[in-house]
Amino acid sequence: MQYAWFIWSLIILGIWLVIFLMMKGVRKEMLVASLWTTPLGLTEPLFVPEYWNPPSLFNMAQKTGFDIESLIFSFAIGGIGSVLYNIITKAQLQPLSDTEKSHRRHRFHRYTILVPVVIFFSLAFFTDLNHIYCGVAGMFAGAVTALWCRPDLKNKIWIGGILFSLLYFFYFTSLRLAYPTYVDLVWNMEEISGVLVLGIPLEEYLFAFTFGMFWSSLYEHTHWYKLIKTSKNNTAHASM
Repeated sequence: MQYAWFIWSLIILGIWLVIFLMMKGVRKEMLVASLWTTPLGLTEPLFVPEYWNPPSLFNMAQKTGFDIESLIFSFAIGGIGSVLYNIITKAQLQPLSDTEKSHRRHRFHRYTILVPVVIFFSLAFFTDLNHIYCGVAGMFAGAVTALWCRPDLKNKIWIGGILFSLLYFFYFTSLRLAYPTYVDLVWNMEEISGVLVLGIPLEEYLFAFTFGMFWSSLYEHTHWYKLIKTSKNNTAHASM
């Protein structure tokens, strides 16, 4: 169990690598999204031990709050979460026209991207909420503002949240099957809801869904792309 977190962070990295090697068309998006997400692993001291306390390589999490596994995990889920919808629906990226970019909603383009950070730190500093709830609230708020700013991405935002939740469920279930007592020993159930859904803490589902919502559309939002779907006769139409 000492190496469970490390092994499963490598497993999710392996899933990332398989997608990256097999899906040439999404490589740039995956890599950019992963590089953006990796620094989130440095927030681990905000969650250890208040949310969980996983055994880690060299006992780094217990000694410093930081761990190598969180950086690996954050890198992998960023890339995966950004392209799951594209892979399943076979959607492709197309640059927005200058006319579309000039829509009045885009006056707030940069601000909407900062919403999760503002919400997270506001809740973290001014409330006693466990930081996992601050993160969930921040990502959900970010997804909602992205929906307002880019309503054309609504399918990717909502379905992206569902798809990442499903992947996360199977990923987490494999960990639970390999180490049946892991959740009981690692999660601080007294500081969170204590609710288990199919053996997985409710908060993990909330994290997966809101992360999938927010991160799925971030690349398109920040790089001025829209999605198109290629029909059977090879004609493309906008994905709403």
